[in-house]
Amino acid sequence: MLIKTKSFTLATYSKGDETSKNFALVLPGKLDTKDYAHMKSHVEHLANLGFFALSLDPPGTWESGDNISDYTTTNYIKAINELIQYFDNKETFLMGHSRGGSMAMLVGTTNINVKSFAAVMSYSYVNNYKDAKEEVWKKAGFITTSRDLPPGGGEKVKEFKLPFSFLEDQKQYTTDDKLKVSEKPKLFILGKHDVMVPPEKVRQAFESAAEPKELYELDSGHDYRHYPKLIEEVNKAVEDFLKKYNLIQNV
Repeated sequence: MLIKTKSFTLATYSKGDETSKNFALVLPGKLDTKDYAHMKSHVEHLANLGFFALSLDPPGTWESGDNISDYTTTNYIKAINELIQYFDNKETFLMGHSRGGSMAMLVGTTNINVKSFAAVMSYSYVNNYKDAKEEVWKKAGFITTSRDLPPGGGEKVKEFKLPFSFLEDQKQYTTDDKLKVSEKPKLFILGKHDVMVPPEKVRQAFESAAEPKELYELDSGHDYRHYPKLIEEVNKAVEDFLKKYNLIQNV
């Protein structure tokens, strides 16, 4: 389904009753798509819990447009906020994987309509971030990266030429200071074997965050989306978190 917000036309995948009091957004990682197996499963599980749940292709990617320069942290944040507004500023739960979890932290700590959030294998952003490939990236003007086609795990890939402006834009954002004072329930999920977002980085975000908060350890690497049992384990961890903090209003 295509949704036209104030600034974007966004491709979305949704399940559940749109009139539900419970609204949830499931946020893909860096250059990932709403159509990956874990995104769809999380949307469907949240719908089964009584949420109207939705995932999206962020601006400039996949079915939300082919202008990759639109894919920035600023626009991803704006798209999330505009979707919350589009659905009448309901009390919202955010969850995301990898960069999607970082977006959940950024928006979750700043948007008053977000009542709780979950970050799965995600960095807490700091405004002095430096990418290991920064100099090469800056000199070339872009880096070429690829993602497997949904539902994921196959040999066919989609290539993206991600401009250096993506990194420049990201550097202005930080979540550390906001996590330290946010009193919203927060769930952090780490992958014990994750090399992209090492477990200690997730623990650092968890330890710096204010209460209430929960930490769940998944016996997985970063791409748990390839393993149905791990996807279901994340679903169960999220469900337990939502129930513990009474975040499901009509169930």
